[in-house]
Amino acid sequence: MTSEESTSKSERTRDQIIQAAFNLFLKQGYHGTSMREISKEAGIALGGIYNHFPNKEDIFLTVFLEHHPFYDILPAMQAAEGGTIEEFVRDAAMRMVSGVNNRLDFLNLMFIELVEFNGEHIPKIFQHIFPQVMEFADCFLYKTGEVRTIPPAVLVRAFIGLFFSYIMTDLIIGRQFPAESQENALEHFIDIFLHGILPER
Repeated sequence: MTSEESTSKSERTRDQIIQAAFNLFLKQGYHGTSMREISKEAGIALGGIYNHFPNKEDIFLTVFLEHHPFYDILPAMQAAEGGTIEEFVRDAAMRMVSGVNNRLDFLNLMFIELVEFNGEHIPKIFQHIFPQVMEFADCFLYKTGEVRTIPPAVLVRAFIGLFFSYIMTDLIIGRQFPAESQENALEHFIDIFLHGILPER
């Protein structure tokens, strides 16, 4: 077996472990999943897992990093179009909501991270996505239209927070509200982000 073939086999085995762990974590949580279950799900001997990962937490961190949707969502948001700041924000918000809705599995991973690890791995994921976050912040500054003097990082944090809250509240309580309040709800969130809730003076 050549070195290249050996590397390829090693990568495939690693991918099998990550996918198996991902499936089990989503169904059973972190503490509810054992290394033995991961090995069985992956079809790999238990000892073989330790050739790739020192422990279960390292597997979870890898799953959390590699399955984080912002690797797909942030580039999509950066590709938002619009000649004005309003057009740009609307397009970026639509892209973000669509991207997260396509990756609702991530919400389960995030809850595991927050509940079972108290968010201790979040700084590591943030190190990976922060450069892209700041690139997106720059997009706000180059669009036509006056933007209040707000630190770029805070601006993007507010953007991500507001539209993440839209997704979460839609999942948890959105369908409990009258049907008429659900119509154009995202448009209202976008309008609140752009203009606030106070009437123009």
